[in-house]
Amino acid sequence: MNNNNSISRPLTRGQLRNLAREQDNESPFLRLSSFQIGRPLGKGKFGNVYLARTKKEHFICALKILFKNQVTKCDVEHQVGREIEIHGHLRHPNILRMYNWFDDEKRIFLVLEYAAKGELYKELKKCGKFDEIRSAKYILQMADALSYCHSKNVIHRDLKPENILIDITGDLKLADFGWSVHTPSSDRKTQCGTIYYLPPEVVLGLSYDHNVDNWSLGVLCYEFLHGKPPFEADDNNACFHKIVSAVYTCNDDISSGAKSLISRLLDRIPKKRMQLKDVLRDPWVLSPFLGSIVSKD
Repeated sequence: MNNNNSISRPLTRGQLRNLAREQDNESPFLRLSSFQIGRPLGKGKFGNVYLARTKKEHFICALKILFKNQVTKCDVEHQVGREIEIHGHLRHPNILRMYNWFDDEKRIFLVLEYAAKGELYKELKKCGKFDEIRSAKYILQMADALSYCHSKNVIHRDLKPENILIDITGDLKLADFGWSVHTPSSDRKTQCGTIYYLPPEVVLGLSYDHNVDNWSLGVLCYEFLHGKPPFEADDNNACFHKIVSAVYTCNDDISSGAKSLISRLLDRIPKKRMQLKDVLRDPWVLSPFLGSIVSKD
């Protein structure tokens, strides 16, 4: 594949289906032969992700290939189906687009937006931590993406650097909706997501709602600024104890504005947790656009 091709304007789901229909009048759906497959972008438990390009339109995308035998073996058919159903209907500048999906006898193919700068997790590990300007920008983008999800009655439930990508312009794209669920059920008790990002109500097996994402946003902000999550521990039990107690320490060089945001998001009581609409107008979060950071203590 020639990787020098410019990234084209995203095709709509209808245009992608029409592409397959034009290439093979007998089939109204996409198929693997519709694409040129390039280098691998990542590997997962159930399959791999490749850089790809549609043969006719030369549209650059990412092709996520899941192996049905692995999906069945791990009993996650419902989870994969839910990811396709939920992710495919979301449209937001900071959410990775799922353009379409198709399958064959052995595999499921997800046609995704290509985020050229890769995983946020790798960027954070490379940098060690982010400065406050960059962190505030990223928190603003993720808060806006989550606010949109919540407006559609969707809880992501697995916010973490590994599930966030960076596009060619340096903006974030929330991805991996495998653990996402539709609300308004108020009796959710499933423990899911990554241990360090779990809120107290999930650790305790209590019912939870969209506020689980708000907690995870606070953990994410802390990790951006410190290079590690706030409730890191030697074992799960110690980690759970820290989470339930909401015990953490911020470095002295962190500004009062950042500390305030983190503390309001990491409130042990879900209903008292800072709401996303307030995050989006928080002075520290808006500081990259106002040209200043709230002063350090």
